[in-house]
Amino acid sequence: MGIEVRPATVFDDVKTMVGPKRPDANVCWCLSYRIPSKQNLALHGTERGDLVKRLVVQDPPPGVLAYDGDEVVGWAAVHPRADTSFATNRKIPHVEDAEVWSVWCIRVRPGYRGKGISHHLLEGAVEMARKYGAPAIEGYPVDNKGSKVDLTMAYVGTRKLFERAGFTKVADTTSVINGFPRVLMRLDLT
Repeated sequence: MGIEVRPATVFDDVKTMVGPKRPDANVCWCLSYRIPSKQNLALHGTERGDLVKRLVVQDPPPGVLAYDGDEVVGWAAVHPRADTSFATNRKIPHVEDAEVWSVWCIRVRPGYRGKGISHHLLEGAVEMARKYGAPAIEGYPVDNKGSKVDLTMAYVGTRKLFERAGFTKVADTTSVINGFPRVLMRLDLT
């Protein structure tokens, strides 16, 4: 398997990874942390997909996609923290005011899980942040200490995944997902 990670500029591929089966379904589209809560709650039906369609043509795009040949197999949301709800999140601390980037969602398609694609996606997110001159990149995974994380909540990643990518824990948070505390992991890029 030769996995290639590219910027998320193809709407149909982003839709495959984070879109609903029904176009009018109210699912996340990976916007929950990307846009202000009030705007997120106001979007209904196809409005989420329409917004993502606009985001994929912006520079920088809203994340990265992993491909196995021509088949899209994974997604990671990555963007400047200032453009996300992490900029004002009271449960996730700021360790400094630098213009860091955040990576907050990592998804791998069924049938491709357990093959290391999350590692490729995280590496691709780091490379995208580096390309755009970010001084550092942060993630907010669960510290599950090896315990199983429910698949619906695994999108935040695990501390171990981030540590393997060279990130270090810099702060605790008051955020909890699936009963596990989230930690602030950071990788300096300068």
